[in-house]
Amino acid sequence: MGNVLGAAPVRVLIVEDNRDICENIAAYLEKHSYVVDFAYDGISAMYLALTNPFDVIVLDLMLPGMDGLSFCTKLRADAKVETPVLMLTARDTLDDKLKGFEAGADDYLVKPFALQELHARLQALCKRSHGKTDDLLTVGDLTMNRSTLQVHRAGQRIDLTPAGMRLLQRLMEEAPSVVARDDLETLLWAEERPDGDALRSHLYKLRQAIDRPFNSPLIHTVHRIGYRIAEDTQ
Repeated sequence: MGNVLGAAPVRVLIVEDNRDICENIAAYLEKHSYVVDFAYDGISAMYLALTNPFDVIVLDLMLPGMDGLSFCTKLRADAKVETPVLMLTARDTLDDKLKGFEAGADDYLVKPFALQELHARLQALCKRSHGKTDDLLTVGDLTMNRSTLQVHRAGQRIDLTPAGMRLLQRLMEEAPSVVARDDLETLLWAEERPDGDALRSHLYKLRQAIDRPFNSPLIHTVHRIGYRIAEDTQ
C-alpha cells in the first residue's frame, strides 16, 4: 500500500484550529490511504488521543483550550501515551524547537510547509514507531531494495537511470495508489521544471525497462491525473 504499515491504513489525528489547513492536509493524506480525524482545540484533541488508537498525531503549537506544548506534556507525562507527535508551528527558533522536543514531540515542521514533506515525515515516524526496517519494496514480481538500489523483475536484474530509480521508488512506495504528475515532477526537478513533457520521456524509459520485456505491464497511466504501479489495470 501507499503507507508504511502495509495493508493496514494509518490513522492520524490532526490537531489544528485553522480549518483550511486541516482540510488541505486531510485531502492530501487521504489520497495516500490515511484515515484522518480532527480536533480544533487541545482539550478535544486530548480526549480523542486517549480514546482512539492513532498511529501518529499532527499537532499545532498554538491552540485554544490547551496549547500544543501543554498537550504534549500531559500526553506523555500524565497519560503515558507514546503515539508519535509531529509538531507544527510558525516559530522556527532553536529555543522553540527545543521546547517542543522537551515536551515530548518526536518531530518538528515549520509553517508554511510542503505536503510532500509532511507525508514523508509521517511515514518516517510511523516506520520508527512500528519497528519496520524492511527495505524491500515489492509489487507483483518486481522488487526494489531501497538500501542497495537493486531492482529485479521475475528474478532478472534491471538497470535504471537515476531519474528512473527515483520515479520507480516513489511509485512502489505509494502502490497501488496513484501518484500525481505534479508530485513526480517535483520529485525530479523541485521548482525548476524543464520545458516540454520531460516526465513522459522518463516514464517511457522506465516502462521500457520494467514492462516491455515481460508479459504484463505494471506501470499504468491514470489519464489527466498521474501514474500508478500495480499488477492490475483498475
